[in-house]
Amino acid sequence: MQGLFASSLALAVAACSGGGQEQKPAENNTGSQGGGQTAAQPSEQPAPSNEPERLVIYTGRDKNIFEVVLPQFNEKYPNIEVETLEMGAQQILERVRAEKANPQADFWWGGTQSALSTAANEGLLESYKPTFADQIPDLYKDKEYRWIGEMLLPEVIMYNKDALKKEEAPQDWDELLDPKYKDKIVIRNVLPSGTMRTIYSAMIYRQGPDTPEKGYEWLLKLDANTKEYTQDPTNLYLKLDRQEGVISLWNLQDVLLQGLKNNHPYDFIYPKSGAPILVDGIAIVKNAPNTEAAKKFMEFLMSPEIASQLAKERFQFPARSDISKDQLPEFMQTLELKPLDIDWDVMAEKEKEWMQYWDENIKGKGKK
Repeated sequence: MQGLFASSLALAVAACSGGGQEQKPAENNTGSQGGGQTAAQPSEQPAPSNEPERLVIYTGRDKNIFEVVLPQFNEKYPNIEVETLEMGAQQILERVRAEKANPQADFWWGGTQSALSTAANEGLLESYKPTFADQIPDLYKDKEYRWIGEMLLPEVIMYNKDALKKEEAPQDWDELLDPKYKDKIVIRNVLPSGTMRTIYSAMIYRQGPDTPEKGYEWLLKLDANTKEYTQDPTNLYLKLDRQEGVISLWNLQDVLLQGLKNNHPYDFIYPKSGAPILVDGIAIVKNAPNTEAAKKFMEFLMSPEIASQLAKERFQFPARSDISKDQLPEFMQTLELKPLDIDWDVMAEKEKEWMQYWDENIKGKGKK
């Protein structure tokens, strides 16, 4: 989800398949639940106009997700032409902010909890309670339904299974500091990476957010065991493959994609004390020019069928709590996603300060 490049994917008007009637735009009535709106009730009647609708999506998601979702959306709604513009979550925030007076996007697909919360607090996102809202735990959605969590990204301990047996790998965060792992750890360069900033900030937070000095000491010990900080994920995978390092810290979805889809020798340890779990979310841009099309896409994207397919094919952990276990991959059925106890608002506020201190005073100094 890094880098900035534009892609325009026009989903042209095509014949309806399977007798599929187009859903009528959901209607909202002001309600008393959660300060948001009452659940939308999509109609089964086709849209009265044959004029094509338009939907502009700003997204941080990868193209391997598009190829699963967008063709199916096109099949169900052939009268909606979709354009996507791909960029990082922070870049989406900055662009939506800059366009506030004249919104160009309709839908925000793929953003961190921090970026979405900032946008919501700045009045950039529409308050909309979708039909599935009650199936999303409170921890993974905005109280006013200005953003909704689509999937969960646990951060875990990653290791080369050709070099270490599972029981030989660190079983929890503090075990990473054991001298026996000296020079066996390689880390993706921290500052440019949202994943690594989250992990390192969480390590400071768990030592006490009011006493970051304890967290800095912890990271200094981790630095002493770290052989190298790699420039990007590609170099991280290369180092692990060559066993120049055999342990790292990374997000679970990528570990699974690289290990099961791309045939890298990777496995993971879910830390016993819990893991920081990022929420990757979605939102409708406030005053968007195509709000009704955005609502249709939100309902479609978050349907149990699509959530199940993305879990099976792209290892996404759905934020919905009502997905039947037998509709998920076997490892998801048994894995307990135990979260670290984190106040995400506090961590978001402190992250920049903490990471700047790490970069200036800790990185590369642990061995001295």
